[in-house]
Amino acid sequence: MGRGEPTNSFDREEDSVKDKGASIVEEYDISYRYRKELKPFWSHIVVTLAVGMSIFHLWNAGVGMLMTIKLRAVHLAFASALIFLLYPGHKLAPKDRPSILDILMAVMGFATGMYILLDYDAYIARAAFPIKWDYLMGAFAIVLTIEAARRVIGNILSILAAFSILYIYLGDLFPGILAHKPFDFCSIISQMYLTDEGIYGIALGVSATFVFLFILFGSFLNETGVGKFFIDLALAATGSKPGGPAKVAIIGSALMGTVSGSAVANVATTGTLTIPLMKSIGYRPHFAGAVESVASTGGQIMPPIMGAGAFVMAEFLGISYVYIMVAAIIPALLYYFAVYMQVHTEAYKLGLKGLPKDRIPQLKKTIKDGIHLSIPIIVVIIMLLKGFTPLYTAFWGIWISVATSTLRKHTRITLKGFIHALEEGARSALGSAISLAVVGIVIGMATLTGLGVVIADNIVFMSHGILILSLVLTAVAALFLGMGLPTTACYIIAATIAAPALTKLGINPLSAHMFVFYYAVLSNITPPVCLAAYTGAGIANAPPNKVAFTAIRLGIAGFIVPFLFVYSPSILLQDASFTSVATVLTRGLLGITAISTAFEGYWFGNVNRWVRVVLGLDGILLFMPDYRYQLAGATLWVLTFTLLTIKGMKKRN
Repeated sequence: MGRGEPTNSFDREEDSVKDKGASIVEEYDISYRYRKELKPFWSHIVVTLAVGMSIFHLWNAGVGMLMTIKLRAVHLAFASALIFLLYPGHKLAPKDRPSILDILMAVMGFATGMYILLDYDAYIARAAFPIKWDYLMGAFAIVLTIEAARRVIGNILSILAAFSILYIYLGDLFPGILAHKPFDFCSIISQMYLTDEGIYGIALGVSATFVFLFILFGSFLNETGVGKFFIDLALAATGSKPGGPAKVAIIGSALMGTVSGSAVANVATTGTLTIPLMKSIGYRPHFAGAVESVASTGGQIMPPIMGAGAFVMAEFLGISYVYIMVAAIIPALLYYFAVYMQVHTEAYKLGLKGLPKDRIPQLKKTIKDGIHLSIPIIVVIIMLLKGFTPLYTAFWGIWISVATSTLRKHTRITLKGFIHALEEGARSALGSAISLAVVGIVIGMATLTGLGVVIADNIVFMSHGILILSLVLTAVAALFLGMGLPTTACYIIAATIAAPALTKLGINPLSAHMFVFYYAVLSNITPPVCLAAYTGAGIANAPPNKVAFTAIRLGIAGFIVPFLFVYSPSILLQDASFTSVATVLTRGLLGITAISTAFEGYWFGNVNRWVRVVLGLDGILLFMPDYRYQLAGATLWVLTFTLLTIKGMKKRN
């Protein structure tokens, strides 16, 4: 948040729930359980390392450009050292300082990365022939990377990585199609440590370049107060409307999503303000928590800066990130349109009002005080559309955010604020860095053993080559993986094993990967493990599963729209005519309106059960690929909504 003085009447509410929001995030997201009260000596060490990590990446983006594997190794070296100093290994570990074992692990984690930086040229000069030091450092790197991930991400990803190592080593002991020729430990270490198909693979490469710089960009934007500006702008625009605070949550979270790829952090940032406000005007607690969680989850699919998985997708597909960004525009708008429609309908159904005008910031003053903070985001969008690389764009976005902050006194970044932004950027990047490093082990396993090809073939076999069954199996797999994995890790693993199956069935690669990515994102609100929904439930004091199932209802478009990627790929704006885009967009809007009304049971008045069933079927018809079903759906839509509108208007009169 910004360093300036409070500018509206909501600062008191925000301050009163800020601590609660932080504690709830820590409860549900293990990556926030770091040592927050370090002793001064260790605090200085951590700050020095974090600032050094950010400066290193700025240097590399601006003038350095290290060899790919060396850059990734140094990136992981900094991340490993910081993780072992910041994150306790167990509940009884000291909270104000690292233990002796933590210090040793931090030193060794840093050393294994720096070894690649200093020795890799000699390794190449040896014709890529490893020596005993290569194997020793590689073994340490694998073990320490898995342990660091356990501390930041949790057990699931670490267990998966450890199982991957055992699967490579004991391949001949597995049954049936899972069996393969086993590899010895030396071969495993070489693959995972000394090539770019293991720990230092594409996934970590994305973290070391685009992801880190955009996280740092977001950190600098937050230091200027852009988050507060987004919330104030949403309040000024929609706060007085019926159900205003819920609409503020949607707009504010969507805006925050343009600079933040974390659903949980988005809930914590905006939800501590919007959820209490929603409850204060009459929204039920579980509904308030669901609105915020589903709106914040959508931030990961909201251009221009989407979740880290979108950058990985661009690397996997070998295309510019701008294509991913453009392809995501219409699906993201449909997602938020669906949420807005249900919130709007719920407000009228319950007879809710907006906030009183004396509790809403003035729109003109809000824009005047903070519009300059949007300049860096606009510049980033323009640069991406002009074809500049994400790395170059993020680098200049950071410096532009610093420059524009000086235009107003209350947003100006001081030297202390500059250092704080460097530190917070590095801290915020630790989770993505270590998860992507560990995912590299899983990808390396799939490459070395051929398991990815085997699973892809069997998905096609189990679905009997029927596309819709393959899509359902892929969606279920992504949601299942998302129960214990971060979104990016979930996407990468699901894309590795499932996307090839979809492309074998003739699906465009971009459509296949976007399909997987969407369901990885939606795992944040899908029970039984859904961190965004649980965080919203904690702030709202509502039952977590009730919040989660309500969030699924509100975010129903997110579960339906991905099928349009496959059956109506023009929605992704790739080689599509204006007519095809307009048609699929119209179908999407009409279908979402029908489905939203079916779920809410209200359109100018209560809608009975049978009409709701008809509306639900109507929405499905509009999403069908056959034009005859679409035409029938459009006709049914016009008839049904015309009758409902006439009936509702008569009752009002």
